[in-house]
Amino acid sequence: MNVLVTGAAGYIGSHAVQALLRGGHQVVTLDNLSRGHRATLPPKLPFVEMDVRDTSGVLEVLQRYRIDCVMHFAALAFVGESVEKPLIYYDNNTGGTLSLLSAISQSECRKFVFSSTCATYGEPTTMPIHEGVPQYPINPYGASKLFSERMIRELRTVLPGFAIALLRYFNVAGVASDGSLGEHHDPETHLIPVIMQAALGQREKVILFGDDYPTPDGTCVRDYVNVEDLVEAHVAVMQSLKPGDERIYNLGIGRGYSVKEIIDAARGVIDQPFTVEVGPRRQGDPPELYSNPAKVFNELGWQASRTDIAKTIEGAWRWFRDHPNRYSE
Repeated sequence: MNVLVTGAAGYIGSHAVQALLRGGHQVVTLDNLSRGHRATLPPKLPFVEMDVRDTSGVLEVLQRYRIDCVMHFAALAFVGESVEKPLIYYDNNTGGTLSLLSAISQSECRKFVFSSTCATYGEPTTMPIHEGVPQYPINPYGASKLFSERMIRELRTVLPGFAIALLRYFNVAGVASDGSLGEHHDPETHLIPVIMQAALGQREKVILFGDDYPTPDGTCVRDYVNVEDLVEAHVAVMQSLKPGDERIYNLGIGRGYSVKEIIDAARGVIDQPFTVEVGPRRQGDPPELYSNPAKVFNELGWQASRTDIAKTIEGAWRWFRDHPNRYSE
């Protein structure tokens, strides 16, 4: 299958490229490099430096490479930033998806796999979260993804044969098991990489954003899915799509880890000390988010296999220790 990966130079997109190549697919990569890193991509793959909001440019790429499926990862994804700068999230995430769908509607491409998020659910009253839980996002990031979901679903109803998958995932963690790919955001807000940076002396401390949540130890609880499990799910879902399909899945491990549990696990893995300081809550952070992944298992047989958080942290520590400057070197 000819697959266009948007946001291909980002954390999840670059891992998805590798999973697609392992699956024997022909991959075209697209990224505006505003937050991605060209070094994450195999040099011989077709690469287009372009913003997905360039509708005519995207259409030309779809036609030139005879794209069968788009895997759409290109997005801004920081909850705190979205609260401070909501308009850039609607412009980039929702507007970017609109542009991409407009191009697809003028092309022969008829499969679309969308990188969505559990942030569309907001603060659910029941745990774990299944796909039928009402979606009431509490931050612009989640709202920008929910609006995108709605556009994708509506296009499916009017574009003959258009098959879609909306994959709502939880906290993504880890690195490529062979050490070829890691995680590099700027600024870095993900908990595990922040711990790595503190242990390497690249930041003064780890800020624990609130310890007074209504959870067992007072810190936020999240479902940490390994990035390699996650992208393997994307490929499996893509390969299962039939004309006109609409598939919606939560991708997670089905249990949550608190921030304190992640910190404790990291202390057991990392051979260097790091400082943790309690700070105020971040606006837009729900107390608990973890998935019920039963639907994707029942329909496709997929389930996360890399569920030992200590092993995920151990792999990340090796990569960060071996790449102290990450992709900046």
